[in-house]
Amino acid sequence: MTLSSKLNTPWQPLRASSISLVDQLVEHLGTRIRNHGLRSGTRLPSVRSMADETGLSRFTVVQAYDRLVAQGIIQSRRGSGFYVSPPAPSPMPATASHPSLAPDAAFDTAFLLRSMFREDALPNLPGSAGLLPPSWMDHEMVAAAIRTVGRSIGRSLVSYGVPKGLKALRQQIALTLHAQDVPAHPDMHLMTVAGVTHGLDLISRTFIRPGDTVFVEDPGWFLIFGRLTALGAKVVGIPRLADGPDTQALAHLAERHHPKLFITNTAVHNPTGHTLSAGVAYEILRIAERFNFLLVEDDTYADFHPASPVRLAALDRLNRVLLVGGYSKTLAASLRVGYVAGAPALIDQLVDTKLLGALTTPELGEQVLYRILAEGHYRRHVERLRTRVDHARDQCIKMLLQAGCSVPHEPHAGMFVWADCGMDTEVLARRAAATGVLFAPGVLFSPVQAPSSRFRLAVSMVDDPKGWQTLEALLKQAQSGTQYRQTTQLV
Repeated sequence: MTLSSKLNTPWQPLRASSISLVDQLVEHLGTRIRNHGLRSGTRLPSVRSMADETGLSRFTVVQAYDRLVAQGIIQSRRGSGFYVSPPAPSPMPATASHPSLAPDAAFDTAFLLRSMFREDALPNLPGSAGLLPPSWMDHEMVAAAIRTVGRSIGRSLVSYGVPKGLKALRQQIALTLHAQDVPAHPDMHLMTVAGVTHGLDLISRTFIRPGDTVFVEDPGWFLIFGRLTALGAKVVGIPRLADGPDTQALAHLAERHHPKLFITNTAVHNPTGHTLSAGVAYEILRIAERFNFLLVEDDTYADFHPASPVRLAALDRLNRVLLVGGYSKTLAASLRVGYVAGAPALIDQLVDTKLLGALTTPELGEQVLYRILAEGHYRRHVERLRTRVDHARDQCIKMLLQAGCSVPHEPHAGMFVWADCGMDTEVLARRAAATGVLFAPGVLFSPVQAPSSRFRLAVSMVDDPKGWQTLEALLKQAQSGTQYRQTTQLV
C-alpha cells in the first residue's frame, strides 16, 4: 500500500510563502509520516506521482525526498523507490550534570579529559580544557576566512592535499619563523600537522620504541606523559625551574639513562608560564650534543609572549631540535592546524609516519589558516588577545592571593597561573568536580604522579563569578580544616 492511499490527505504548496517549496514538502511529508504512525516499509509515491499530485517539479520532489532520507525518516531502495524508515532508537536516559568520580578512584588525566570533552557541556571553569573562552576570540575573522576559501578553493577542496601540507601555508609559516631567527625552508624543514598534539604524537611514534627513555619536564604537560607510557617508553622527569629545566639534573640523568628525546616547553611554559633563559638554552644544547639525544620544543603558547622568546630551534639552527607549533590556542580550537620544523631527514621520516596514519592534513583548515596569516589579520588579533590575557592574569593572581593562595614565581606570560594553596590539590579538585567545576591539580603535571599543593588555573576564570565563588568556598573550607588539625596537634 502506498503512502497516498494511507494518508488520503490532499495538499497543495503555498507558492507565495517565504518558506521554500522543498521545505514545505519536507514538513508536510514528515508530519504526516510521524502523526499517522506509518509502519516501516510503507512505500512513498514515486517522484513522478508526487510531482503530479502536488504540482511541483520533479527536481523539487527529489530534493525533498533526499532531505527526508538524510533525516532518517525515509529510506531509498535502489531501483524500487522510497519507503518509510524504521522508528529511530529511543534517546539514552539523561546522565549526571557533572563528572562522576568513584571515592577510591584517582583524579587522573583520563578523568579530566573525559570530563572536559563531555557532550552535555558541563559548567566547567573557563579554560579547563586549556582554551580561552569563545567570547575572547575573533570568530568573525575566522568566519570571513572560511567564506573566502569557500569561494576560491576550487577543486582542491575535494582532493587529498599534500603530505607535507599546503605549500602556500608552509611558505607563510617559514616567513614567520625566519622573523624569529629559525631558519626553516618551506620545502625542506617544514610539514603541517593537525595541531600540536598530533605533531608530538607523530614524533613519539616515529622515534620512540618500547623501552626507550624519554625526558619530560616536571611539572609539564600531562597529556604527553600518558602518550609516551602507552608507547612503552620509560618517562623520566627533569625538574623545571623559573629559568628553564634544571641543567644539572638533566646532565646527571642523561648520563644515567641515555634518552632518545627530551620534550620541553621553552616559551610560556605550561603550567608555570615561565620562559627559558639564554644561558639555560645553551646548556641544554650542549648536554643534548654530548649525550646525542633529540630535543622536541613545544611552542604551543609562544604567541602569548610579549617579545620574541629564546628558542632552542633558533640557537640550534634546526640541527637536533624539532619545533612544534600551532594556532588552536589563539584562533579556534576547531582549527586543528599546526606544524613541525626540523632537519630535512627528520621531517621526511615524520611525513612517512603521517602517511601511514592519516595520509595528509585536511586542506580546508590549511587554506583557512593561510588566509588569516597571509592577510595580516593574525598579528593584530594576537596583540589584542595578549593584552586581554595579561590583564586577566594580573586580576587572577590578585584574587588568588586574596583567597589565601600563593604564587611563588609569577608567570612571565600566558593563560595560566600555577598557584599553591597549601594542601593536596587532588582533594580540592575532587570536591570541585562534585559541584561540576573542573581545574587541574598538580598531581597531573608530575610524570611520577606525586601529590602536590599546586594547581593550574586558567586566567579566564576572572570572567566566571560563579566559578570563583565555588573555588573560594572550597579553599576556605579546606583552610579551616587544616587550621583545625594543626590546633588539635598542638594541644
